[in-house]
Parts: sequence; structure tokens; C-alpha cells
Amino acid sequence: MVTNYIGADVDCRMTELAVECKGKIVARDRVPTDIKSLSNFLGSIGGKKEIVVEEGPMAGWLYRNLRGKVDRFVVCDPRRNKLISCDGEKDDAIDARDLAALLRGGYLREVYHTDDEDRLALKEIVALYHDRVRDAVRQINKLRGYCRCHGIEIPGRIVKQPSLRGLWLKDVEPAIAKQLSIMWIGLDTVAKQVRMIRKEISRRSKAYPIIGFWKDLPGIGPIRAVTLFAYLDCPGRFANPKKLWKYCGIGLKRFTSGSDKLGQPRPGKLRLFRQTNHKLKDAIMGAALSAIGQSKNPFADHYKRMIQNGVTPSNARHTVARKILTVMWGMWKTNCRYDESLV
Repeated sequence: MVTNYIGADVDCRMTELAVECKGKIVARDRVPTDIKSLSNFLGSIGGKKEIVVEEGPMAGWLYRNLRGKVDRFVVCDPRRNKLISCDGEKDDAIDARDLAALLRGGYLREVYHTDDEDRLALKEIVALYHDRVRDAVRQINKLRGYCRCHGIEIPGRIVKQPSLRGLWLKDVEPAIAKQLSIMWIGLDTVAKQVRMIRKEISRRSKAYPIIGFWKDLPGIGPIRAVTLFAYLDCPGRFANPKKLWKYCGIGLKRFTSGSDKLGQPRPGKLRLFRQTNHKLKDAIMGAALSAIGQSKNPFADHYKRMIQNGVTPSNARHTVARKILTVMWGMWKTNCRYDESLV
């Protein structure tokens, strides 16, 4: 059966489509970016159909609604598409054509998407939580910065506890006190949203027992557990622990090129991956730091042994993070509780 490779350059209003078959563009169209119009176009194409769109805000929505209309739906990483980004000429029609060519050649890196609505809702609420936490930190930094501009040192308990602010503000100049009161409105609003979101996360997490199992690990609390679960989605995505480490930003990649004056290959250099999901990296590295800081657990003991053997603290921390993540991955695959023998 003939395979039609469809490249779709998507924006919020219109989608440019190009169909490539046997190395030639056999059809083009420009349709509104809605499910009905795109479904009609896909229905007009015969034979086997594979479509590709670049990762973006609308990619997940398109994947969930159009996946059943084609034999294969690919969401690709746009940072890898050098043929498109480095081409001399660039417009929507050219991009759609190039996407179809890259799909036919197998030169795309796929981005994972799920069609599970409950998992998607959990991921969205977790993302909202992290966004609101960043907003709260930003509001606190603004408060502290404003106070420093006027030579005032504001205690941490005053920042976060509304009941203590009134008495403290009496010792501050009226104009400054009024400005701080206005700024506190923003902080209190965000803090209230954070509390509401945490309750919703706790409610949704109960549907997934593995999140509760992970909380038994040293350094893994409820937010870190649900963050790792929401963004990793399923353990079967990763063929081995090394791929999981790299995805979370704690794996190493080797750089080697050329040879020395004697013709021998130069020794490779190991570096951490920079292009990673920072929420995942922050969660697992935070878990490693917390586990190391606790009095007695296998991860802290392993860290101490590495330091005694001359391993640098940074490398030791990343090794502990990889060990914790591997244990979590194994628990997830077997759906078992934490036991120190797993370490």
C-alpha cells in the first residue's frame, strides 16, 4: 500500500498541509485550524496516512483528536529540524513540505503525548502548581527588594503570615506601609491559589497508587512524587535507566572527536544533558539533596562512601539522584512498595 506523508505547519488560525508520496508533493491545502476541517482533509487522502506536526501549544489537542484519522501521528521536536530552521527560504508552505520530507526520511525526533484525559488533567494541574509557586517566589522577592530600597529588613514570618503584618507595619513610614500592603495583596492571592491547587493535586493523586508508594523513599515528598509521575507518564517509554536519566537531565553524554598526534583516539568527555525538562531535574535533584541530608538511609550512606573515596560532591549528588530515579522506575514497572533491598 502506498504511504502518504503529510506535513502540517500549524498556527492558531490556519494550517498549511503538504502531502508527499514517492518523493513528490501530490497535494497541498490551507485549512482552518479546527478538527472538522482537518478531519475532512485527512479523509480526502487515500491509502496509508502518516502526519507530522511540530511540538507546540496545540500539538496535544491535535494528537488526541486526529490520531484515529491516520495510521501514524507524529509530534516532533522542532529544535531538531535543521532543514527547516536553517533553510534559506522559509514560509508555512515550505515548512509543511519540509516536514513531510523529514517524516518520509525518518529524520524526526518524536515527542511523547498521551491520549489519557485524566493523566493530562493531572499534568496540567501540576504545571499550574509550579507556575503559581514561581509567582509566589517572585512576589516575595519584590517585597524584599522594595524593603531593601528603603533600608528595611523584613522577617520571613512577617512576609508569609498576614496576622503578624499589622503590628509590624506600625513601625514603618505610612507611604512605605501602604505600598507594602498593596504588594501583599498579590502575594496572598497567589498563596491562596497554591493551597487550592495542592488540595486538587492530592485528590487526583489518590487514583494512582504508585505515587503513594514513592513517598516512602527518602527525599520524595508528595509534590516531587506527583511531578515525576505526571511528566514521565509511564515507565514503558524508556528502554533502560540510562535513557530515563538523560530525559531527566541527570544522565551523561560522551563527546569525542579526532585523534592525538600519535593517531590515537582522543579520550571522550562526559557532560550532562542541557536540553531537558527542568521540572523533572529539579524534582529528582531536590530529592537527592533531601535524602543526603537525612540521618540514615541507603542513599545518604552511599553518598558518604563516595565522598570518602574522593568523588566530588557534585558527581556524588548526581549519582545519588540516578540511583533514586532507578529505584522509582523499578517500583513503577513492578508496582511494588519501596524496600531498602531495592537500593
